[in-house]
Amino acid sequence: MLTSFPVRLAKLLVGLVIYGIGVGLTVQAGIGLAPWDVLAQGISKQTALSFGWATVTVSIMVLLLWIPLKVKPGLGSILNALMIGLVADATMHVVTAPEGYLLRLGLFIFGMAVISFATGMYISCGMGKGPRDGLNVGIAQKFKRPFWQARTLVEVSVVTAGFLLGGQVREGTLIFALLIGYMNQLGMRLFKLVDKTGRM
Repeated sequence: MLTSFPVRLAKLLVGLVIYGIGVGLTVQAGIGLAPWDVLAQGISKQTALSFGWATVTVSIMVLLLWIPLKVKPGLGSILNALMIGLVADATMHVVTAPEGYLLRLGLFIFGMAVISFATGMYISCGMGKGPRDGLNVGIAQKFKRPFWQARTLVEVSVVTAGFLLGGQVREGTLIFALLIGYMNQLGMRLFKLVDKTGRM
């Protein structure tokens, strides 16, 4: 049962801030960008937008893809599109990359865990999915596949486009593309959004 609107809104905003922090951490780890961030960076390089504003641009583009999938946006969808990139920019100004590869790898994986927790948190508010998650959920529902499979397919497609635009692709990119779908599924299970098989 959903709680009152002010509580849900506060939970949504906290979740989006946490998500943006997670994105900033993975970028600052410096071992490669997550697929969507590769795309944002590629757009940034081609347009002179900052990373954060490029992320906002990508989010708006993804929202348009919801139309054929018949996914309805909510307040959370709009706030997600606007907030995450800007919070990521702010995080990148505060957090510096640690010395040593293992520490960078640890920071990257921690950032992934933060993102996965935040995903379940803000979706559970019932105020609309984020642009990327709405796309993944829409694909999972349309083709009757587990969420993690839909997510992985989208991530691989996105990183290819981002690479062609000049985004950085390294081992962190592969780690993110292969694991984030399942990690997000765990985050969604934590908030009781999917069953044990990963189905909605």
